[in-house]
Amino acid sequence: MIRKGLAGGSFQPLNEESIAKIHQTVMAVIEEVGFEVNSEAALRLFEQAGAWVDREERRVRLPQAKAQELIGMAPPEVRLCGQEEKHDILLGGSRVYTGTGGTALYIYEPATKQKRTATLEDLKRIARLVNRLDNIHLFMLPTYPNGLPIEQVDVNRFFAGLDNTTKHIMGGVYTLDGVKQVIRMAEMVAGSAEKLLERPLISMVTCSSISPLKIDAQYGDLVIEIAQRGIPVVCPAEPLCGATSPITLAGNLVIQTADSLMGVMLTQIVKPGTPVIFGSVATNTDLRDLKYLGGSVEMGLLNAAGAQMAQFYHLPFYATGGMTDSKVLDAQGGYESAITSLLCALAGANFIHDAAGMMEFALTACYEKFVIDNEILGMVMRAVDGIKVNKDTLAFDLIKEVGPGGNFVAAKHTRRFMRREHYRPSLSDQNTREEWEAKGGKAIWQKAGERARRLIAEHKYHLPVEVRQQILSEITGIVD
Repeated sequence: MIRKGLAGGSFQPLNEESIAKIHQTVMAVIEEVGFEVNSEAALRLFEQAGAWVDREERRVRLPQAKAQELIGMAPPEVRLCGQEEKHDILLGGSRVYTGTGGTALYIYEPATKQKRTATLEDLKRIARLVNRLDNIHLFMLPTYPNGLPIEQVDVNRFFAGLDNTTKHIMGGVYTLDGVKQVIRMAEMVAGSAEKLLERPLISMVTCSSISPLKIDAQYGDLVIEIAQRGIPVVCPAEPLCGATSPITLAGNLVIQTADSLMGVMLTQIVKPGTPVIFGSVATNTDLRDLKYLGGSVEMGLLNAAGAQMAQFYHLPFYATGGMTDSKVLDAQGGYESAITSLLCALAGANFIHDAAGMMEFALTACYEKFVIDNEILGMVMRAVDGIKVNKDTLAFDLIKEVGPGGNFVAAKHTRRFMRREHYRPSLSDQNTREEWEAKGGKAIWQKAGERARRLIAEHKYHLPVEVRQQILSEITGIVD
């Protein structure tokens, strides 16, 4: 049974009073502190929209009323479509979906316990694998194709996704020309520019906000271009407790919310109604050396609270969870990935990115971990589904019929509910030790590796021949 788009929200790390206090502080930051805008085009747009602009310091401040007006222009829901309609998702409210994330520079191979540089071929193979993993709902381009010049990275990453999976493709972007070529490519796949807007097969992530309170010049320009073209865009922020945000989780939430709202407001100044996704990659740091931590419970708490803030602003939410700081596929990798994904999902985070395949501070991806995380995410989504209590599930009539000392094995009620009521793992071993040994006594990563290789080998999908030919003839720089 595939579970997606279920309503979360049973876990609420913030109460209503806390949400109100964070909101009030965020508005005070936007109005009284402001943010540095290094994109000349963005600076000009904020000025035209009525912001207070100090051009010498490139500082932008907005009245609270204006900020809330701009935030209110953003749509509360964003539809992200796959090449097959069964993969369409609707971000918003407390509906939960999960996906991959990136961008990892390395691939870990558990058989040798070594990592190697990720290639373009890895990205294609991972897309084929994820296409068959049902608990991963969206394909965010998870690796960086080392060896390619920067001007070829965007087109090759998105082509690798579009040509190898029918799920929605989301990815970070690096150059303005790359953005334009990727949109043109997606229009070819969709059939026209109008059809792409009707059914957006791609979305883009622009890390325009650099915590604390700063809009990057290049990425600010990219946000403007994407918003002008009407493509769904994610505006995440990545404040780190004790480094680029206050050490307290509440203080981090203030910076995270303000930073992401900067991008949201910019998109609405460019084009009101732009499909924009409020986002968080917030976490804490290892205070010994200030490095980023991807598997901490605080990351789960921050992103769960971020989901509540998104719901408060009626914005779809891009959360971060499912990573681990472990360097191998071990118990640490399992419990860190499970805890952070579970906290985000139960809070109603709309899209949990990095929820599959990522390890070692998000620097490394692993084929086996995609398969293992698919199993974890099946359990996570079962938890989101919760316990349904009604006359049928309470089963009083059946209990009365069976009576003391009876059993329920042969009951029609059991057959009717057994598949939808209980998650049935496809990778976890639930056999006796004797049965497990008879099947080879394999560790979970060995079973995951076998499944990954089989699913990749069974892959059949590529873009239609005529569409592929058009893309390869009109889009420059693609390595086929």
